[in-house]
Amino acid sequence: MAAPIDDMFSFCVDPGKVAGGVDVRFIDNVKGKGLFAKRCIKKGGTIFIERPLVSAQFLWNALYKYEACEYCLRALETAQDNARRLTRNPALSLPYPELCRVRPELHQACPQCQVMYCSAECRQAAADQYHGALCLGPSQDDPDHPINKLKDAWRSVHYPPETSSIMLMARMVATIKQAKEKAHWQKLFSHFCSRTANEEEELAHKLLGEKFSNQLVFLQRLFKEALFDDHLSRWFVPEGFRSLFALIGTNGQGIGTSSLSQWVHACDAAELPDQQRAQLDSFIDQLYKDIERETGDFLNCEGSGLFLLQSSCNHSCMPNAEASFPDNNFLLHLSALSDIDPGEEICISYLDCCQRDRSRHSRHKILRENYIFVCSCLKCVSQSDEPDVTSDEEEEEDEEVEAEGETEGDEMEDEMTDV
Repeated sequence: MAAPIDDMFSFCVDPGKVAGGVDVRFIDNVKGKGLFAKRCIKKGGTIFIERPLVSAQFLWNALYKYEACEYCLRALETAQDNARRLTRNPALSLPYPELCRVRPELHQACPQCQVMYCSAECRQAAADQYHGALCLGPSQDDPDHPINKLKDAWRSVHYPPETSSIMLMARMVATIKQAKEKAHWQKLFSHFCSRTANEEEELAHKLLGEKFSNQLVFLQRLFKEALFDDHLSRWFVPEGFRSLFALIGTNGQGIGTSSLSQWVHACDAAELPDQQRAQLDSFIDQLYKDIERETGDFLNCEGSGLFLLQSSCNHSCMPNAEASFPDNNFLLHLSALSDIDPGEEICISYLDCCQRDRSRHSRHKILRENYIFVCSCLKCVSQSDEPDVTSDEEEEEDEEVEAEGETEGDEMEDEMTDV
């Protein structure tokens, strides 16, 4: 049973206002529901701001010392500390340090397991929702603890670039374990469960590779050992576990936070004399070059979350809205990319900018493998006469990815010796 429509707005900032501007409607049995405008929304306008039901940092991302709040994923490093780590230059000093918004004096650790939060409010919110059931206490660093064994197993089958985390599933279970109104939370999570067994297996293939069956059985056993609960017994049998697996794979929204990016945006907005502006811009340009040379493209604290209202947005290769995280935490801002008329469907893209510029065939391949549907947006329909082949460049890229995958595990193990 799907969650009631009223619940769809319950995790939004100012839900009454949001409900007055957008509407969730059933479209058909193929697309399911969609989000529609009830009023005119201007380009650049914020459609809604929403917090997730649950969220979690990616496990490799955390292991590589991208420090984020255990609850809201706010970056915990100062911009300068972040820049020093990414450039591997411990002597680096950022100009205008007062523009960094990170406040280390507000950070708090769980008194039992010492995981870090950006504030007392986040520590309490996590404790109230799920952390009581997941806190490892003095066993936080014990590799034989069932939850740590589950994390290690996940990392061993899901290398970077990461797209999901089994800890999202763990926090779903822990939330219901701790909840007084267990049925209410189960209804909220049931909103995301809409995949058939065949579709779940297709998604498992994508996340875990050709040997997904054995890996899935292994993960399910560890998941059950670490988290079993009588109220949720259906999630611990093979069919229910595949359902949860498909849920996080298809509905998980990526979250990225960065104190350094926030500092750069603040620098861009600062009013400075021309000479100081030129010097600052030159410094930032060189900083990003140094980061790219040392650590590549992985700049952010990264994770994923389940967002109730955002999950009703369908995909388009020509989206009229996009999600972002400008507050440096898990609050999702959905903003209009163009003017949206009353009655018009609000669509986001499940593809990044580079993927949207690829051929129709390539876009369809990505969407089938990751989200298990065939896109029929206006752009895809207009390109329906294109041949169903990828470009030479894309085929070469696919071959490179496959070749890298053969040695990825060994390379990752070597790299981890530096962590």
